[in-house]
Amino acid sequence: MAATHRTKKAPALQPAAEQSPPTKRPYDGPPDYRVVGRHGVYPETSHDEIARFNFLAHMNRHLSANLMPGVAEAFEARVKPAFESTEGRPFKDRHEVRKALARDPSWQWWSMLRRATMETRQQAGRWVTLRQAEALNEKVRLLTAGDKRLVLDPAFEQPRSTEAIDHHCMPGSYHTELVPGDVTGPANYDAGIFATTGGMLGRYNDGGGVAVAEWVAKNLPEFKPRRILDIGCGLGHNVLPIAAAFPDAEVIAVDAGAPMLRYGLARAKSMGIENVTFVQADVADLSRFENESFDWIQSTMFLHETSYKTMPVIFAETNRLLKPGGIVLHVEQPQYTEDMPLFEQAMRDWDAFYNNEPFWTKLHEVDLDDWMAKSGFPRQTILHGGVTAVVDPEVFPEAAKDTKQEDYGRKAAWHVIGAWKAA
Repeated sequence: MAATHRTKKAPALQPAAEQSPPTKRPYDGPPDYRVVGRHGVYPETSHDEIARFNFLAHMNRHLSANLMPGVAEAFEARVKPAFESTEGRPFKDRHEVRKALARDPSWQWWSMLRRATMETRQQAGRWVTLRQAEALNEKVRLLTAGDKRLVLDPAFEQPRSTEAIDHHCMPGSYHTELVPGDVTGPANYDAGIFATTGGMLGRYNDGGGVAVAEWVAKNLPEFKPRRILDIGCGLGHNVLPIAAAFPDAEVIAVDAGAPMLRYGLARAKSMGIENVTFVQADVADLSRFENESFDWIQSTMFLHETSYKTMPVIFAETNRLLKPGGIVLHVEQPQYTEDMPLFEQAMRDWDAFYNNEPFWTKLHEVDLDDWMAKSGFPRQTILHGGVTAVVDPEVFPEAAKDTKQEDYGRKAAWHVIGAWKAA
């Protein structure tokens, strides 16, 4: 008997007019590296180097937006219950949380990828700058030679807080010179910070400085500083927007790293900002400046790169240097307060243990208000605020400004602590 085959009737296709159009997801990733602002001493980048930075920016975005929430889920589902079952009590501090998380595969994968991405970002930026080192160094030399706004000290000895650490995996940290007049370190920092932040600091990586200038304009509209001191200025990316916002003010930018200061002045001159002097000095010893000689003293994401020993000295120096009626503002990541979950505190501590930021953890647990008061600022003069990086909306997609997404240390939003000096 011959076999018979039955076939199912194919479903009728919908008329084209009735088919739903494909849904297009709005792009919410980092901007393309090719829109990065290129001032006069910015390193040149090839097609492959641009592709590498784009990959790293997307990887960092993926780690924060997709993998980090999974770590939080693993903490609630596995890590926390296992600890409470074994110990018979809840976690007592962030250190216990961090040690328990470090045994969980979800955290291990996220942490390993985050560290690898940072190391790769440094390798990528280092290659960009080393291959054009002679041209970069010469360009900066021509811009800064004989300029009195660059004040370097050949006999300067690095404080241990900079000399002993390659901060955030940056080879040579902020101060190392491969050759006389070297600027490859700051050029690396400038070229690669886009990859770490996913463009969240704007075209020129100066969104923090822009935010501070706008905060002052909004909250202190009558404040017209004539002399401004920026401590721990690095390559100047955060002080330049402040100098541009107050063009009639004399701005002094201090840092321990000579390469950063050279590059900072060249960067400023190429951008048409002429009112900043870059001075090499230890911020814990600013004795070169007279008492009560500044209207405004400022630092942006710098305190966590100092030390427990020098912090009170820095605060005391700012009090000495401020004029009566002057203001000091420090922009930093938020402190570990009682209302901050221990999980968040532990995740924020990652940079201290895995990203060469050893003072990060201690800084964020101390009572900064108490330190300000002990340095001479009455408690009633202490102020708090918050700033978020200001970026060009035509460059940075609105969707990527998601305020609900927290990266525990790399989100471009910071706390401001400061004080007025009584008149």
